[in-house]
Amino acid sequence: MIEEMRTAKITEKGQITIPKEMRKIKGFKIGSKVIILTFKNRIEIRPIKVTETALLSEKNFAKDWNSKEDEKAWKNL
Repeated sequence: MIEEMRTAKITEKGQITIPKEMRKIKGFKIGSKVIILTFKNRIEIRPIKVTETALLSEKNFAKDWNSKEDEKAWKNL
């Protein structure tokens, strides 16, 4: 279920800004690491916990998050 929706512009360098209100709600902080997932029709940005960063590589994240169950859970968001 979508909690909130906002728009953002993509800069010349491909950068976007996560609105301040959303960063507070979702726990994104300055300097935080995020993972960017691409699908056929969307991109998702998810925060990464410090412990996850130390233990997993991008390939491992892809294995953990690229499952049928995960795709089903995120499909209608």
